[in-house]
Amino acid sequence: MSFGPKGEALRRRVLQRLPMSAYLWRSLPLAAFAGLRITRLDEHACTVSLPGGWRTRNPFASTYFAAQAMAAEMSTGAPALVAREDARSSVSMLIVGLSASYLKRLTGPGSFTCESVPAIAAAIEHASESDEPQAIVARSSGRDAAGVVVAEFEVSWSFRRREPRG
Repeated sequence: MSFGPKGEALRRRVLQRLPMSAYLWRSLPLAAFAGLRITRLDEHACTVSLPGGWRTRNPFASTYFAAQAMAAEMSTGAPALVAREDARSSVSMLIVGLSASYLKRLTGPGSFTCESVPAIAAAIEHASESDEPQAIVARSSGRDAAGVVVAEFEVSWSFRRREPRG
């Protein structure tokens, strides 16, 4: 699996700090404020970094669970945005569920990686060719700076072909 020309162009923009930062401040200001950054996005996986520090810390000196959920969701959503670019028809995407297991305290920077990119792309491709919505559960693993797994997320997405306007 590889991204098509439109998807590849978007993938490159997403990985550039300035264009992505501008997009986040315009469309997802909370993620921009938290300092989320996509550090890897290819046909196999997507990784989002979450800096530690005062912007994401809770009163217990660890990273707030919602900041971790944002990073996990972005690691599953960014590949979907890229894959939609090359779909045969316009496809909408919607989160329909979220499940999380917090295994260890995250007290500094972390990263959240989704390795479900091929399955996400396949679901979008099927949705673009069908009248039936396609559902997928994408998994994202959160790790601390030492590489220890601190959280596991399952983000349920629904993809559906949009009706042509007119």
